[in-house]
Amino acid sequence: MGKALGVGGVFFKSKDPQKLIAWYSKYLHIEKTEYGTVNFLPVNMPENSLTVFSPFPDDTNYFEPSDQIFMFNLVVDDLDEVLKQVQDGGAELSGEVQEFEYGRFGWFIDPDGNKVELWEPIKGEE
Repeated sequence: MGKALGVGGVFFKSKDPQKLIAWYSKYLHIEKTEYGTVNFLPVNMPENSLTVFSPFPDDTNYFEPSDQIFMFNLVVDDLDEVLKQVQDGGAELSGEVQEFEYGRFGWFIDPDGNKVELWEPIKGEE
């Protein structure tokens, strides 16, 4: 029997895809490919990180203040620095940083109005 092995991509509409990917490239320091996409390779993910696939109830308010029906999460190496970078780029921060046993989280609204969750996984034992 076949089975899903992981998330192969996050695809969404944008009024100006090139402008939005340029914004992400500048403020999150990610490199776009010749196809105008970004590839996150598993080998570059930090220890204790993973990809979560999680439908939310239709009446959730977790994605607010965005009115989108989705929210994506990006793994980052320095949450405080990345939140500063996106804010410097004109993004609106959303909520306070929260800490859990598996890492720290922060949120922002991107130039298209999408809520983005940032996750800095807990560091492994040195």
